[in-house]
Amino acid sequence: MSGEDRRAKIVALLGDAGEPISGGQLARELGVSRQVIVQDVALLRRSGVELESTHRGYVLRRHSSPRRIFKVYHTEEQIEDELNLIVDLGGTVEDVVVNHRTYGVISVPLNVSSRRDVARYLADIASSRSTPLSRVTSGYHFHHVSAPSEEALDEIGAALAARGYLVDRLPYETVE
Repeated sequence: MSGEDRRAKIVALLGDAGEPISGGQLARELGVSRQVIVQDVALLRRSGVELESTHRGYVLRRHSSPRRIFKVYHTEEQIEDELNLIVDLGGTVEDVVVNHRTYGVISVPLNVSSRRDVARYLADIASSRSTPLSRVTSGYHFHHVSAPSEEALDEIGAALAARGYLVDRLPYETVE
């Protein structure tokens, strides 16, 4: 199989998948090394394919649902509550973004849309000796959230505000 055919197959597999596919799984499916998959993903991204790496694998980015950005603040102990609040109201937490005055905007895909995803994400953080990205900005961060409707996003925003998580954006914070 040529590289071009393999990359087309990667896009097809990810397009058909209902969940992220790991690089190792793609490598086994296509009979190549994981490093070849990493290189193919980089080439696909450069060619304009919107591929994201999540903590569970690769996904094709889809923006067919209404989407909004929320700036939030909370402690690390409140991460589970914040994420569950969003997914329980029908939202998908697409990413976590920080806007650091020195390092600039840093974004990491999450694609968390269920309590099971929340539990996996928290287990990944706990098992990897890593800390949440929001730690670099003292708990302040952003999430792009998609939902089935604008009304659902309004409800998510109201619930975040009611819990005290929603905060105002500062003039220099551009993370669209």
